Amino acid sequence: MSAPAQHSRLRREVPMAPRTTWRVGGAAERLFSPRTLEELQAFLASGEAVEPLLWVGHGSNLLVRDGGVPGTVICTRGGPKALERLADDRVRAEAGVSSARVARFCAEQGLAGAEFLAGIPGAIGGALAMNAGAYGAELADILAAVEVIDRQGAVRTADPAEFDFSYRHSRLPEGEWFVAAHLRLEPGDPEAIRERTDELLDHRGRTQPVNLANAGSVFRNPPGDHAARLIEAAGLKGTRLGGAEVSERHANFIVNRGQASAADIEGLIRLVQERVAGHAGVTLEPEVRIVGRDP
Repeated sequence: MSAPAQHSRLRREVPMAPRTTWRVGGAAERLFSPRTLEELQAFLASGEAVEPLLWVGHGSNLLVRDGGVPGTVICTRGGPKALERLADDRVRAEAGVSSARVARFCAEQGLAGAEFLAGIPGAIGGALAMNAGAYGAELADILAAVEVIDRQGAVRTADPAEFDFSYRHSRLPEGEWFVAAHLRLEPGDPEAIRERTDELLDHRGRTQPVNLANAGSVFRNPPGDHAARLIEAAGLKGTRLGGAEVSERHANFIVNRGQASAADIEGLIRLVQERVAGHAGVTLEPEVRIVGRDP
């Protein structure tokens, strides 16, 4: 990629609110939006990326503080988003592909095992970083390999065992980031797989506040329990702080009623933690990443 083309994809003081599913947050000091993996490699190799680096996909599972983000944000929402069938039971999905699109693609290909991805907001890059899961399955269950990129733009394919995937967790070496997943699936009846995928999408629509800005589940489930049950038992459904609210539909979701600030949401997260700890003696751990500066 030429230098002018690189520069055209790099912008300064870019609002992050439109790039997160909570629709809040300050500006990125610098933001680069690669369309392809090759553009991303060229940008990293050029040395134009100013530290610290923050990688953002579809902006779910992420709270950007109102003071914005220093350094460089690499936003993969518009790409890299190649999605292809590699072999009889393998699918390769790049970081910018939405999880729901991967689920639909696998269903069309008659490959079973990825249906649960229909219930996960965001893209494959973020799903890899947090080992996203839903409906009793998680991404690590179907990973055959991953691709990672380093600070110089070099890409390597690696065994998932290298990254210590566990509940809502993966461990990336310093200076490397996920750019693609290779999924190992099972042949199945396309119609049955599509029906299962549609069922999960319908379930998500009925049980989650999809009509309001949110970032997915806010807290990890503690061992042997569910964060939503603990939050509801503490009487917190419908609790508001500014424009942020604990969802009436699903207690482990915090929604933006339209005028929330990042400070409202972060404050409500802390309030829920305090109330649940006082009611049940359990400290809930956030599943969402909180990044950036206070105003």
